[in-house]
Amino acid sequence: MRILVTGGAGYIGSILVPTLLRNGHEVVVVDNFMYNQTSLLDCCNDKKLRIIRGDARNKELISKYIENVDAIFPLACYTGAPLCSKDPVGAETINLNAIKMLLDLRKNDQTIIFPTTNSGYGVGQKDKYCTEETTLNPISLYGKLKVDAEKAILEAGNSITLRLATVFGISPRMRLDLLVNDFTYRAVNDGFLVLFESHFKRNYVHVRDVAKAFIHCLDNFDNMKNETYNVGLSDANISKWDLCEEIKKQVPDFYFAEAEIGEDLDKRDYVVSNEKIEATGFKPENSLQQGIEELIKGYQVIRRNQYSNV
Repeated sequence: MRILVTGGAGYIGSILVPTLLRNGHEVVVVDNFMYNQTSLLDCCNDKKLRIIRGDARNKELISKYIENVDAIFPLACYTGAPLCSKDPVGAETINLNAIKMLLDLRKNDQTIIFPTTNSGYGVGQKDKYCTEETTLNPISLYGKLKVDAEKAILEAGNSITLRLATVFGISPRMRLDLLVNDFTYRAVNDGFLVLFESHFKRNYVHVRDVAKAFIHCLDNFDNMKNETYNVGLSDANISKWDLCEEIKKQVPDFYFAEAEIGEDLDKRDYVVSNEKIEATGFKPENSLQQGIEELIKGYQVIRRNQYSNV
């Protein structure tokens, strides 16, 4: 297949694009390289890859490269609540308006697989799993824009949306502002961490398993289309305190404590069911513990805190 990936040099894209190429697909990447990242350099020898330095909001540009593709993966995004709060206009134009533009430009037979976020669940009910039928209650601009984009894509049809858990793991376009990546970095480099509202829970998934989920949807599209699926580790619905305990098992000198005052600006607190996508045959391969081990190794390479979205 020929696939257009916007934001293909990002944290997820720089894992997904090489995976697509290894699976024999032709890939067109549109990315503005806003973080001056050098991801995808290792793929430039692959004749099936084309890289376009440009903005996913540029209608003329996207019109040109959407013309002859079979599938579209819209990854270009202001990812995370802090970045969207910092630039709300930019967030709306890339996270929602660019998606609506893609829907206007695509042909009916061009499929879309779109990564949204399970942060749309906001604050869940205690000990009750959020399923794809749970009412969405996003509490950040980021969550609201992703929910609106998902709604537009599903209404347009011939699509699949993936509500991703909090992603972790090493990527060529590394991010240190994701929770597991951040906490592990602090454990390795600072040796301590102060937690706010440490009982807040969320779900997690490795970046390589996100890529695997895209491939799974592509390979099983006819049986899965026009639905949304949670994507995460079913054994990793854990609190921030529990996450620190897991990190401490591999970084024994790591000290963490909860602040008596103060609050977490990110109010997400929920547990998530991934049974729907698992029923289609998808199973993650990378555990939280494996991810922490890999991050510890990677942080012998990464020393400067320049790998974030803000």
